[in-house]
Amino acid sequence: MTKRISIIGSTGSIGTQALDIIRNRNSGKDSPDFEVVALSAGRNLERLIDQIKEFRPQYISILNKEDQDTIKELFPEINILKNIEEIAAISKIDIFLSAVVGITGLKANLIALQHAKRVAVANKETLVSAKHLVREYSQKYKSELIPVDSEHVAIHQCLSDHSQSEIHEILLTSSGGPFRTLDKEDLKNVTLQQALKHPKWSMGPKITIDSSTLMNKGLEVIEVNSLFDIDYDQIQVVIHPQSIVHSAVTFVDGNTIAQMSMPDMKVPIQYAIDYPKRYPIELEERFNIFSMGSLDFEFPDTNKFPALNLAYAAGRQGHSFPTALNSVNEAAVALFLEEKIQYLDIAKIIESELNQHKLIKDPCVNTILEIDKEIKERQYFQYK
Repeated sequence: MTKRISIIGSTGSIGTQALDIIRNRNSGKDSPDFEVVALSAGRNLERLIDQIKEFRPQYISILNKEDQDTIKELFPEINILKNIEEIAAISKIDIFLSAVVGITGLKANLIALQHAKRVAVANKETLVSAKHLVREYSQKYKSELIPVDSEHVAIHQCLSDHSQSEIHEILLTSSGGPFRTLDKEDLKNVTLQQALKHPKWSMGPKITIDSSTLMNKGLEVIEVNSLFDIDYDQIQVVIHPQSIVHSAVTFVDGNTIAQMSMPDMKVPIQYAIDYPKRYPIELEERFNIFSMGSLDFEFPDTNKFPALNLAYAAGRQGHSFPTALNSVNEAAVALFLEEKIQYLDIAKIIESELNQHKLIKDPCVNTILEIDKEIKERQYFQYK
């Protein structure tokens, strides 16, 4: 049976890899596995045009009005929607893949939970900033929420049908980023170009910087709490440079189950869109236990990478604190990407913002967006 899928962020890393999977799965079949109903892009017009030519979606959205006009001229039959929220509201969608980066995905994801059978979410900012709303919408509208991050897909597989009471500990793995072996003093001189070179994963610039500071892992800790309702004291981050074990679950009976695969995002993406079934996949390299050699595991150095502890602290405080954490991190990373601040300033800015943040209980969508706007405007004004 053909599944109807919409993808927001289709021209980014997750979106393009998802379409690679769809292309391979549909190839040579009279009845395709997937029908691409809608695609969205930010500003990558050229790539979106190529995707439209190949996948022929019924709907698209793109930010720039001139880009919209170009697409309308090239594809007069296509429906151009105003934004990703309108794409999220399309009815009779089997899978809504949320592959945008940032808080901009929040409203669309909540709308998608009302309309799609499954929301496959790679947009961690929604899970971090609006845990209570995601749970409320998912339960109310009976939409299935499946993670796309490799670590959370690993946990999802390890947990299977086990209850929360059976879990002793979640072991959330991290490659450690490009600066794992550097001394703290050396981090003062880290350049943007160095920070954008991840040793294992191919990702967008924002997530790559987050990975280097371990904030990406801190956000994922909050995601684990959000997705699986696991207490923060039961979530242990483990540095694993080889990125073969993507996470593990230790149960109260002493058993530990780990998920292993090569560091290739197509593996978790396909799991998220196909669960609970499994299908063959084309990969550049497959897991071979005989060629792995030794696998290393270390405690994270939170003295060198304080962002991880800041994320734990914000998660434990809950309510609006994860929103503030996410917002100030987005602002600080954006400033670093524009080379307005130094690498070590990222964690300093985050800590300063959290120290002055006033807790707001169970913020609604508008309040979350107001907090986000206020924090970002303050940071951009201060450093630009």
